[in-house]
Amino acid sequence: MEHATWPARIVLIVFSAIIVAAVLSAQRGRKLFIRRIPGLTAIDEAVGRATEMGRPILSSVGLGGIDIITLQALAIISSVAQTAARYGNRVLLPIADPVVLPVAEDALREAYTAAGRSDIFHAEDVSFLSERQFAYAAGVAGIINREKPASLFLFGTFFAESLIIAENGNRIGAIQVAGTPSTTQIPFFIASCDYVIIGDEFYAATAYLTRQPTLLGSLVGQDIVKGILLALVVLGVLLLSFGQPAVFNFFEDKNLALMQYFRKMPGTGG
Repeated sequence: MEHATWPARIVLIVFSAIIVAAVLSAQRGRKLFIRRIPGLTAIDEAVGRATEMGRPILSSVGLGGIDIITLQALAIISSVAQTAARYGNRVLLPIADPVVLPVAEDALREAYTAAGRSDIFHAEDVSFLSERQFAYAAGVAGIINREKPASLFLFGTFFAESLIIAENGNRIGAIQVAGTPSTTQIPFFIASCDYVIIGDEFYAATAYLTRQPTLLGSLVGQDIVKGILLALVVLGVLLLSFGQPAVFNFFEDKNLALMQYFRKMPGTGG
């Protein structure tokens, strides 16, 4: 903002006001619409299937450390764990970063407590495997083949290990829901998983699952801002492509006049 022009400052203020207004509207009880996200809608189905089969659920937050992607992934998996806890099911969560381990353990414990089933939470279900990429992938593959989970939830930062994990889950016939902002891994998840959350859906997942008014309002407000930006871009392209040069000449003349004015002012070197 230090070097921003006055139009940029005005646009930022207007867009911020739109987001704040959406948040306040949601907090006052207004029902805001979010389109259906199939991958997140399938959570209940995947958890229910695991419960019916008497098999656990396996989740992974990938190789990321304590960053926004991993924290978002933990928020999604906490929602999954809360649903699983209501059915009395286990959630296995192997971790690749030792710093993430206590955060993940605490998140799952709170999820089971919120569901009123803290008695069935086992700390050993959240385990540290390895910081090395393929050692972690091999460890997760081993858990998949030993425990035979009925459902896999893969959310977070993934690299080449994504296909190793997903293929092992596919081999045992598990329902798999994956989501990552790592665009290079999305094709592998699409090829091997049942549902894949793509792009902004990953960051919208917490608002979609929890329906918390502040998160919903923020999400809807940002979507409104994106729509306005897109409309302005399209309008600019149309004006530039199909005429209306007078509009651009008007602003160009105004800028030129301002520059000449400031150059003539005393002490400006004009």
